[in-house]
Amino acid sequence: MNKYQTLMNVALTALAPIIWGSTYIVTTELLPADLPLIASVIRALGAGLVLLLFCKIRPSGIWWGKIAVLGLLNIGLFFYCLFAAAYYLPGGLAALVMSIQPLIVMGLGAIFFKNKLSATHVASAVVGVAGISLLVLNSAVELNWRGVLIGLIGSCSMALGILLTKHWGRPKDMSLLGFTGWQLTLGGLMLLPIAIWYEDFPRAMTALNITGYTYLSLIGGVFGYFVWFRGIEKLNPVITSFLGFFSSVSACLLGYIFLGQSFTQLQIFGSVAIIISVYMARPKSEKQPNELTQEPVESVQR
Repeated sequence: MNKYQTLMNVALTALAPIIWGSTYIVTTELLPADLPLIASVIRALGAGLVLLLFCKIRPSGIWWGKIAVLGLLNIGLFFYCLFAAAYYLPGGLAALVMSIQPLIVMGLGAIFFKNKLSATHVASAVVGVAGISLLVLNSAVELNWRGVLIGLIGSCSMALGILLTKHWGRPKDMSLLGFTGWQLTLGGLMLLPIAIWYEDFPRAMTALNITGYTYLSLIGGVFGYFVWFRGIEKLNPVITSFLGFFSSVSACLLGYIFLGQSFTQLQIFGSVAIIISVYMARPKSEKQPNELTQEPVESVQR
């Protein structure tokens, strides 16, 4: 993979967290109020079932278990922790807690997959977390340790999901569309009982509600997770995790543009710090995107 291809893969993968940053504004402006888990289920199951319409291949053998684990880590458990942390933690503290995901990727990778730690990546993670804190944190924050713990569990869930997705690869007879679709479907099914327990499905939906759910399923789900899992295949998992920082930047920019929310100098500095952190973590050579896997992508166990 040459430098141009690597940069194109980074840019394409970055579209996923940028799109996911629009989830907040879509949820608050287009969807029924106070139903975040229902929205997650509709996004995951809706996107998964749409993708499976184009993929007739089902997992077989051990891959049923592997894809179920990935669906739990990348979708089901992560979505639940994301919304639960937001419930317990005021302001942007939930985003700040979950922004340490690159550090968790590096730590879990070193412990379980014998990946080498890079001082540059650690430094860029610190810069990125500092940028997130400037972007979303305010002085009125009250610390809730239950929310912090749930946020850390969510970060570990997604981090381990990224590493296992990279380590396991995907079945050789299954397309990326099918691989993405099965993860979304199984993860959504795992989340469904929790959503039913805590929330009620809306009895009636307006045209705006339908538009919002459709956007979350097709753009945030189908397209977002397709390019995300493609990026995990093509890029170093640490690089992929750093791109998640763009979600907070996107959310703040959209709030500023469409909702008239304030955008202070500190937030501008935070956005710049996030961009710098991603630049610091960029691939330095053609071989770097796969160095943390300790083998070329083509030889990963299928």
